[in-house]
Amino acid sequence: MTKARLLRLSVVLVSIFMILLIIVYWDNVGTAHFYLHTSFSRPHSPGAIPGITAGEDWEALPDVDEFLAKLLSSNLKPNNSISRKTEQLLIQGSSKPVVSNLEENVRGYDWSTHNARNSLDQEKLQIERQRTLREFCANSSLSFPTKGRSFDDIPNYELNHLIVDDRHGIIYCYVPKVACTNWKRVMIVLSESLLDQGVPYRNPLDIPREHVHNTSTHLTFNKFWRRYGKFSRHLMKIKLKKYTKFLFVRDPFVRLISAFRSKFELENEEFYRRFAIPMLKLYSNHTNLPTSVSEAFGAGLKVSFSDFIQYLLDPRTEKMAPFNEHWRQVYRLCHPCQIDYDFIGKLETLDEDAAYLLQLLKVDRLLRFPPSYRNRTASSWEDDWFAKIPLAWRQQLYKLYEADFVLFGYPKPENLLKD
Repeated sequence: MTKARLLRLSVVLVSIFMILLIIVYWDNVGTAHFYLHTSFSRPHSPGAIPGITAGEDWEALPDVDEFLAKLLSSNLKPNNSISRKTEQLLIQGSSKPVVSNLEENVRGYDWSTHNARNSLDQEKLQIERQRTLREFCANSSLSFPTKGRSFDDIPNYELNHLIVDDRHGIIYCYVPKVACTNWKRVMIVLSESLLDQGVPYRNPLDIPREHVHNTSTHLTFNKFWRRYGKFSRHLMKIKLKKYTKFLFVRDPFVRLISAFRSKFELENEEFYRRFAIPMLKLYSNHTNLPTSVSEAFGAGLKVSFSDFIQYLLDPRTEKMAPFNEHWRQVYRLCHPCQIDYDFIGKLETLDEDAAYLLQLLKVDRLLRFPPSYRNRTASSWEDDWFAKIPLAWRQQLYKLYEADFVLFGYPKPENLLKD
């Protein structure tokens, strides 16, 4: 009986081991390329296996997590394939892309290099931003939906904004209307997830915009279940522990103005059909609306900023579907109280933050952050944009986005919330 039991146990263990090996080699870019040398917040001791730190870090991991991490880390090999010549090519600039005058005016491209910007004390700035975030995540005086849940409580479909680069050990949570197009371009170059005639892109600005926002281009956390099954959460936790995690944020009200300008002042067929038509019917009492955005614009039928604010405040909106990502709150996109971010960048200090982050990630010799895609929507515009919005609406809107203001250290817009 004892021999039979041992035989059965051996078969089970071998089967589990083989399943794990299959997971590891599931794809040629996946977790087997566990390059963790860039995690600036967690330095490795000399001689240690990359990604494995001795001592209490491992002791704190559950058995399955520990086994997976050590198994995966055994496949690590340093990536020395990029030559110095290639590095020089990567940092060469690209010509300004062609955009229409209307897009230029609304989106606000700024291709100057901003070399004269005063440098900031980035290290102290990051300490302060992270301290603010952690304090308010722990502070019971600030409450908002989902604050108290754990990472395990977050459903997979809410993890679709966490982009993973296994080659360099980086996780980026993208926030629409916060330079995310160019940060996605950077992630594509680093992860080599997109090829141009069989060769990975080397210059972020060479990547066409339509490819940048194609969901199939990026490896995101919500795809882990399809790849790794029941082990997906374990792998997520390992990567969250070992990888460098960053996000970029922006003044919440300014982000809303930017989203409105981008999606409703430009002819966008998708947003016209999905959002503009219902808004015009519900809040402007229009009927028999044109089916195409070009016809609607030609007839002078456009969503007003007031329509947009009413839509955001309407309780029916969330009941029908969650906020679109372009105006969804950052705390719902990136889960900052469940994920311990190593770097918090802001659009208001984009140039300095981007340069500092690439340096910390040790990829600044491979690429530069593209010339600022700087939407000219500024905080100084808030008074004008909200001038015709009733005070009660402004106050409700602030409550809706209060967590983003507080968690990321943006001052309460008192001038908009009082008579």
